[in-house]
Order: sequence, then C-alpha cells, then structure tokens
Amino acid sequence: MKRAIIFCLLTIILNACNNKKIVPEVVESQSAFPLFLEDLNPERELSAAMKRSFNDYEAPRLLDNELYTNFKYTKLEGFDYNNGDGTITRRDPSKIIFENGKYYVWYTYRHTPTEPKGYANAHDTIPSKDWDLCEIWYATSKDGFTWKEQGVAIPRPPKPNPGHRSVSTTDILKWKDKYYLYYQAFSEPSGKPSTEEKGVTDKCPIAMSWSNSPDGPWTPSNEVVIPFGSKNEWDNRVIHDPSPFIRNGKIYLYYKSGLGKRDANNKHWDCWGLAIAEQPEGPFTKHALNPVMNSGHETILFPFKKGIASIVGTDGIEHYTIQYAEDWVNFEIASTTKLIPTAAGVFSPDAFTDSDNADGITWGLAHFINAGNNWSKMYSTLGRFDCDLSQSTNDPSLKKSNILYPNELYFKQSLTKKQRERIAKENNQLLESK
Repeated sequence: MKRAIIFCLLTIILNACNNKKIVPEVVESQSAFPLFLEDLNPERELSAAMKRSFNDYEAPRLLDNELYTNFKYTKLEGFDYNNGDGTITRRDPSKIIFENGKYYVWYTYRHTPTEPKGYANAHDTIPSKDWDLCEIWYATSKDGFTWKEQGVAIPRPPKPNPGHRSVSTTDILKWKDKYYLYYQAFSEPSGKPSTEEKGVTDKCPIAMSWSNSPDGPWTPSNEVVIPFGSKNEWDNRVIHDPSPFIRNGKIYLYYKSGLGKRDANNKHWDCWGLAIAEQPEGPFTKHALNPVMNSGHETILFPFKKGIASIVGTDGIEHYTIQYAEDWVNFEIASTTKLIPTAAGVFSPDAFTDSDNADGITWGLAHFINAGNNWSKMYSTLGRFDCDLSQSTNDPSLKKSNILYPNELYFKQSLTKKQRERIAKENNQLLESK
C-alpha cells in the first residue's frame, strides 16, 4: 500500500512538472537519476520513456501493475476428442458463469464424419473449416478443471434462418434473471474464395437465443442482432466474436470486424467495435468512435475497477498487450505480455453486476488449435489458464518478466527452403563482389 501511495504521488507531481518546456542546458546539468523512486526530485525533467513509466501505466514496476500477468495452463478432464482424428472439435469458449452451485461454459462444438476438407470439398456433412457445421454446446464443473459435457444448447436452425450452416463463437449475458447467448451465424461454408470486387467471404452476422435457465431450453430470435455497416464502412462484411456486458443499466456488446485488404500475413486489419442497447434483443446503436480497438484477432474483455480491460491477442500493431478503458471506449495500453490465451472465455464475476469497482479475473478457458499437430486432421481442444489480473489476488509468481521457453520452441521457428535459398544467393553475391 505504501508503495502504491508513493507511485500515485509521484504520478501527480510528474504530470504537473512534465508539462513544462524542456530547456536543454537545464537537462544537461541535472544530477543522475536516483536509485530509489522516493528520492526522485519532482522538478526533474524526464525522457519520453520515463514519462511513460509514470504517466501511461498503473505503476512503473511490473510487479506493482495489477494489469500485468503471466499465464499458466492446465489440461482439462472430461472431454473426449475421438482419438484426435479431426472429427470432434471444441473451441471459442464463452465467459464462464457460476450458477446452481457450479460453473457453466458454452463453446463451439463440431462432430462430423470427417475432418475439415476445405471449401472446395465441403458438403452438407463435410466441414470446410474447423468452425463449420458446428453447434453451441455447454459443460458444467465444480472446480473449473474437470468438466461434464451437458450436450447441445443451440442447434443449427432450419433454413433460411441465420446460422443454418453453422453456429459458433458464442458468449453469455445474464440480464434480469434471464440468460442470452450471442453467437456467429453462418449461412454458407466458411472459406469461399473471394475476389476484390466481391469482397471478403464469411459474411457472418450475430444471432441470439434466450432462456430462463442456463440449462435451457433456448429460444432463438432467428434475427440478426447487430446489422452490418453500409457499403465501404469498416464493419460491412463481418461481425464476429460478440462479447456482452452490463454498464450503466445498458448492454455493452463488443464485436470484431476486419477492414482493408489482406496484409502479408493473409489477415485483415482486425479492429473492435462497441454497440449499446437498452434491451438484450436490441436495437443496438454502434458507438460513434468505432473502431474502439485497433488490434486483436481474438480479444478477451472483462470489467476492471470503473472501466473495462482487454487482453489483445494475435494480429495488429498492438497485439500481445493488455489494455484499459476507464470510460469503456478509449483504450490505452496498460502492459505488454506474452503466451496469451487464444480465444478465451474468462470467469468474470462482475461481468453483469454493473459494478464501479470490478475486481478483475484470475482464470478462464481457451482453445488450442491443431491439437493433434496434423493440419490434415485439424481439430481444437479446450484448456484452462490462470493469471493475476485481479485487485484482490496478489500472486507475485505471475508477475515475472523473464519467463524462459524451451530451446526447441525457438528452433521450431525455422527458415523455409525459399528463405535459405534467398540467403545463399545474397551470400554468393557478396562473395563475388570482393
């Protein structure tokens, strides 16, 4: 607590003094930076990097930053994957809630006669992608490690309703003693080849079902919840990964879309938007500042203190960061980290409490793609992660910044044959020039 008070005081002082214009001769005459922060002169001029340490982060040291963590992973008990033949997959878990004396989670579930075969070979029973021909299933647990699968929650609806091809990537909302599942609703196989004129495929909207119990039955609305943007607007092609919360008595629903042409990594510029509604059914109004996040193919959101935090995963200029928006709109980087969980759902006790002092998170479930290390039989598995992104939990072992990985992990990232040939050509040109 004493350290936190010192940091707060230093931040206030430094914010005030750093607005002054820096005079080069004054900077040159400064004494060396002190060893202990409590000895820091509030009149001292600081470099841009040191200013960020005090102004942009919760605390200069990672150990004192409540929005910094490492992640620990544990395999789950209770799920069968048919010996890894690619016919069963579980992925994209929802937020986890605690009801009826147990934890509940919903996820994308596929059980097909074959593994994914690609768009060209897709059929009524043959999936194109790992998330094709899926349903939403759910499981329960007493401890978060061993789970009991309960079966289907949201089946594919009949044609022509949204999702008749596949329903996937769901998230849960509890609102006034009722439960709402939002999910992606595909009406054609994923991965259809596209042209620049036709735009991006997988044009997939968000649908919703509701229930009086987390065990169902679920009643589908069979309507698109958040409309696509108009032509040439950033979210006119895909609206994915719904993530609902309650704030100020309203539903705040974050979602992902992709804009621009494909980049070198064959990915779109993934950004995140916010839509707000008075009722779970909508209508949802998109925020005027959308996109509100500029990165993250898979982003994990949870209320923290007065605002909302996000763990930004792969893709984008700010990937592998943890961010925070006190106003729920304007996100700033709070820390950087690594080995981030993929497509995770978290146990966030304050997700629906509308609290102005949310505690944060300490665990959740994530998915692991290509679990069998065989892309021809691709399937995904669910696993647990633990972390310390909580005000009430204090686990210094999860605040380390020098995590070392096995040597084999690095050497698996080997050069391709084409890259080796390019390097050999460059070496020969250099030798010949001498």
